[in-house]
Amino acid sequence: MRLAVDVMGGDHAPDAILKGSLDALDVLAADDELILIGPEGVIREHLAERGVSDPRVTIVHAPEVIPMDEAPTRAVRQRTESSIVKMALLGSSKADQAVDVVISAGNTGACVAAAIMHMKRLPGVHRPGIAVTIPAFHGPIVLCDAGANPEPRGTHLWQYGVMADVYAREVLGIESPRVALMNIGSEEAKGSDLVKSARDLLRATPGINFTGFVEGRDFFAGAADVIITDGFVGNTVLKMAEGMAKSLFQAIAQEIFELDPNLAIQFEPVVKQIYAKNDYHEYGGAPLLGVNGAMMIAHGSSEARTIRAAIRNARDFVAHDVNRHITDRLGELDRVCVPTDAD
Repeated sequence: MRLAVDVMGGDHAPDAILKGSLDALDVLAADDELILIGPEGVIREHLAERGVSDPRVTIVHAPEVIPMDEAPTRAVRQRTESSIVKMALLGSSKADQAVDVVISAGNTGACVAAAIMHMKRLPGVHRPGIAVTIPAFHGPIVLCDAGANPEPRGTHLWQYGVMADVYAREVLGIESPRVALMNIGSEEAKGSDLVKSARDLLRATPGINFTGFVEGRDFFAGAADVIITDGFVGNTVLKMAEGMAKSLFQAIAQEIFELDPNLAIQFEPVVKQIYAKNDYHEYGGAPLLGVNGAMMIAHGSSEARTIRAAIRNARDFVAHDVNRHITDRLGELDRVCVPTDAD
C-alpha cells in the first residue's frame, strides 16, 4: 500500500507531522511505501537527524504551502506547487504512480477543494463529506459532515447518511448502525425544510436503520451511531465537544487536587485512562467520504501521535475497500430511489 502525507499541513508542521509519520513505520507492512510531501531539504534534514534510512520512505518535493487562513479554491488553483495540491494529484487515479491514500492536517477547505478538483468524486456522489469518529461512553459516533459542505441540499445529507452508514459498518464493525439527523428538536414538526427533506429521503431508503431526529443533548447519550448534519453545524459541534471535554477533565483534576493532593495522585491513572478513551488524537484523521480515492483529513492541531493514528486508520480505510462499498450501495439505491436535486 502507498500512503502519502502532507508534511506541511497543521499548526505543528513540519516537525510533528514528520515525527508522527516516521513513528507510523511500525504499523506499516514491509511492502508499504510512505511518501512524504513537502520541501525536500526540510524532510531530508529531519530524516538525517533521526537517522532514518528506511527504503519504504520516499520524498516528493513541494516548495509551497497553503496557509490555514487562505481562501481554499483560489489557493488550490494558484499554488500548484503546494504540498496539498501535489498530494491530491498523487491521490488521483489518473496519476502515473497513484497512491492508495493521502493524509493532511492542513487547510481543510483546501484539502476538500483539491480532492474534488484532482481526485474527483465517486460515481453517483453529489458532494463529499467529512466523517469524523467521535468517542463516547456508549461507543464511537460517526458525525458527517464535519466541515466539507456548510450549505448542503437534502440529497447531500441523504448521501452522507448512506456513506456514513457504510463506513460505520465496514470500518467500525457496527452491524446495523442507527442513523439520525441533527435537529433543534426530536419532534417531527420541528426543523428546517432541509432536515425535513433529508429525513423523508432517509426514511424511505431501504437498508438504513434511520431513527429520526436527535438534539444536541442526545449526541453523547447513545441515541445514534451515525449523526448527519451540515458542515457548519458539524464542525461547530465537533470543536465544542473537544473544548468541553478538555475543560471538564481539567476541572475534575483541579477539584480532586484541591480536595486532597494525595487523592489526586491515586486518581491520576484513572483520569488519564478515561481521557485516553475520549481523546480525538487517538482517532487520527477523518475520511473525506465520496471522493474517487482516499483522503484522510486530520485535525489542524495534530500532534505526532495524531498523525501516527491517522496513518493507521488510513490503512484500515483502504483495506476495508470502503469506496467500493459506497459505490455499490449508491448504485443499488439508484435503482429504487432516485433523488433529483443532485446539484
